[in-house]
Amino acid sequence: MNSAAAGVLVLAGTPIGDPADAPPRLRTELAGADVVAAEDTRRLRRLTQALDVEVSGRVVSYFEGNEAGRTPELVEALLGGARVVLVTDAGMPSVSDPGYRLVAAAVEQGIPVTAVPGPSAVLTALAVSGLPVDRFCFEGFLPRKAGERTARLREVAADRRTLVYFEAPHRIADALTAMAEVFGAERRAAVCRELTKTYEEVRRGPLAELAGWAAEGVRGEITVVVEGAPEPGPADLEPAELVRRVAAREAAGERRKEAIAAVAVEAVLRGHHRVEDLALGQPGLD
Repeated sequence: MNSAAAGVLVLAGTPIGDPADAPPRLRTELAGADVVAAEDTRRLRRLTQALDVEVSGRVVSYFEGNEAGRTPELVEALLGGARVVLVTDAGMPSVSDPGYRLVAAAVEQGIPVTAVPGPSAVLTALAVSGLPVDRFCFEGFLPRKAGERTARLREVAADRRTLVYFEAPHRIADALTAMAEVFGAERRAAVCRELTKTYEEVRRGPLAELAGWAAEGVRGEITVVVEGAPEPGPADLEPAELVRRVAAREAAGERRKEAIAAVAVEAVLRGHHRVEDLALGQPGLD
């Protein structure tokens, strides 16, 4: 369709705790919206009171239970030229919150979609976790059922990226216990609770230790950051990877014999290879 006459869908990030973190544009968008679709209209009212902003447009609810039915209504308003602002309880719409269905429908109709960047529990937790943040994977909420949860964790057990999860207070102990079983008891993690709020708390330690702590009961909004899988040592590697490591040492200036010896020693120290297997028996290393 021709989107020239269409309105705009605005995904507005909201504070994850402290209202003072709200970006100035959030006030502008809420005040100027033709329609504000809110995950919880009561929370929206508290937020607008805290921001001292008056919403003059129509306010409708848009949550998991009604988003399928309400999406066509909002798309119709957008096609009619309305500026629709979507807000969820905290953070960015569509990120483990309602929004994806409406965004997909708007894109399909050629309706412009933009966003008001705001606080993010994912990025905030990563920043304070003390774990590597150069590469990470957001996994959202784990399945409620134990078997499905374990299966999901196994899918990423070997992922070297830092992993980020959301979890409910009443399930956090079980989730951490499952992580310790699948990822290993000593895998480092951080449980970030009530970020930016009065009782903010960040617990760091091995997964098994954190699971024991959580067994006593944890309250509040929770984000879990888990260290990625360790890089495998030479003993855990396929012959092709051993060849690659030798080649990398050669490229760095080592002589071939020295490079082979260095990789072999690393493997022998792990107790899984003999020097002659690496230096003579592997393709490309003789």
